[in-house]
Amino acid sequence: MNVEGINQIINERPNLSTALGMEFISTPEGDTCMARMKVDERNRQPFGFLSGGASLALAENVAGVGSSALCPGCACVGIEVSGSHVKAVCEGDTVTAYARLISQGSTLHVWQVDIRNTAEELISSVRVTNYIIHHK
Repeated sequence: MNVEGINQIINERPNLSTALGMEFISTPEGDTCMARMKVDERNRQPFGFLSGGASLALAENVAGVGSSALCPGCACVGIEVSGSHVKAVCEGDTVTAYARLISQGSTLHVWQVDIRNTAEELISSVRVTNYIIHHK
């Protein structure tokens, strides 16, 4: 999935993705996309671990980028995010979110997002549902 056009839109002005340090990555498969985020002062807890909220934000944003790439000209917004955090990540590590499209309807997309550390260990497993708003 090519997300370069979406990257340009994201980087035009400050937003949550840029504030937390997310980087979106194209993939050769048409139903997947990826994002990376270094664990640092922008997205960690006071204890030095990646915040669970930042993990959910990463998952929702990568799924939103994927839906936006599939539906140019539409607004794609998250309407449900549900995740389980299974391992802590320390500051200094980088996490990668692997998003796979589970269901693509005309108004709803469902994504499975697995977030892994640099050792490829599962950190969080997240399900994201996006609502696709078709502009008139």
